[in-house]
Amino acid sequence: MLRSVKELEGYTINATDGDVGHVKDCYFDDEAWVIRYFIVRTGDWLSGRRVLISPRAIGKPIQSEKRIPVFITREQVKNSPDIDTDKPVSRQHEIRYFAYYGYPYYWGGTGIWGESSYPGMLVPDAGYDAVASEDNSLETNAVTADGIQKPNDQHLRSCNEVSKYRVHASDGDLGHVNGLLVDETTWSIRYLIVATSNWGVGHSVLISPEWVDDVSWSNEKMSIDLSRQAIKDSPIYDPTVELDREHELNIYKHYGRTGYWTEHEKQQNRL
Repeated sequence: MLRSVKELEGYTINATDGDVGHVKDCYFDDEAWVIRYFIVRTGDWLSGRRVLISPRAIGKPIQSEKRIPVFITREQVKNSPDIDTDKPVSRQHEIRYFAYYGYPYYWGGTGIWGESSYPGMLVPDAGYDAVASEDNSLETNAVTADGIQKPNDQHLRSCNEVSKYRVHASDGDLGHVNGLLVDETTWSIRYLIVATSNWGVGHSVLISPEWVDDVSWSNEKMSIDLSRQAIKDSPIYDPTVELDREHELNIYKHYGRTGYWTEHEKQQNRL
């Protein structure tokens, strides 16, 4: 199922032994276009501290209760590495985070989650010791919470920040990003919700990240490898109607592209 990242904002994170806090934002990987962390504002029990929760620990969101179960305890969250989400999140921070929770690295491998397409299929590597890695050069691999790129960063971006970027088609201005739709199974970002009102069309359309030609993170601008007319004539996105596969098929058919689920289904059949 696809969900709006904006919808998930404010959802309660529920550990195995009680509530942790509420979703404030998410960090996504701008190379794989997949959510890597939920940024969670904890309650008074932890002085409102912000913590990172990996999709590795995330269960299926419960929309009716606006709640997301996680397979960790409040004590684990309390003792987790202190990461200031207002400052760059470095690879070194990630290594310590994974070591604490016993997760393998998501980078490397052929899948978006290491060797897998699913965060829940990650298996800790008995041979890796993240704590032992003290390569200080990793500290330069960082991105700030406002999405500003740093040299050699880890390509982590704030969903909230990107959800206001200007969008340009191949032949001119189009509109602006108005949200992201994410697959709650893989946590891949499947679509950018683009509001075309700045161009005078006045409706929203869905654009796959695969069709993004270039992103200027410093100028908060995306370039799409599609013409304005093609986008104007594409199926209209109505956020009040659940997005089904038929609508997705119509989008990809309109652009003459192959659906992302084709490769997804092939991988499932190989399992």
